[in-house]
Amino acid sequence: MLTSSDQIVFLTRKEFYMTPTKPNKVMSLYKKVTSYPLGKHIFSKMVARMAPYFGTIHPYISDLKVNRCECLIKKRKKVQNHIGTVHVIAICNGLEMAMGTMAEASIPAHLRWIPKGMSVDYTAKAGTDILCVAEVKPEQWQVGDMLVDVKAYDTNGIVVVQGHIKLWISEKPQKH
Repeated sequence: MLTSSDQIVFLTRKEFYMTPTKPNKVMSLYKKVTSYPLGKHIFSKMVARMAPYFGTIHPYISDLKVNRCECLIKKRKKVQNHIGTVHVIAICNGLEMAMGTMAEASIPAHLRWIPKGMSVDYTAKAGTDILCVAEVKPEQWQVGDMLVDVKAYDTNGIVVVQGHIKLWISEKPQKH
């Protein structure tokens, strides 16, 4: 029986699908695979195989939560430019991987997404390993344009690239 101090909480369809008790397929896979030794390495390879261009940066998904993903790019010769820093295109590739993984792990079940564009500013030289972070707020998952905040940090915590990736969010078609 409810008392006057009890509160009843009604969830919208979107909130229901985003509750921690009902992770989507990508988040479930991440939790399962990362419970094994080298699990994050294996998961990172799986994601990179789904979009082969990601493999060119040898990404490592260091953390994945609903609405946030962190992806590490090691500074190595293949991702450096002519001045010996991590090339901004490699960083953009890492930011896109972080965004795509976050989106797949976070999007409510009744929605779908497609990227529309990317806008970034280069704020400092990228002379170390790079941590690419993509993050949104839960209330951003609405039909229409959505801006995903993306930032790339060096090992000193300095932002070397920042910007946003624009997504088009739409309802999934009804299954007949």
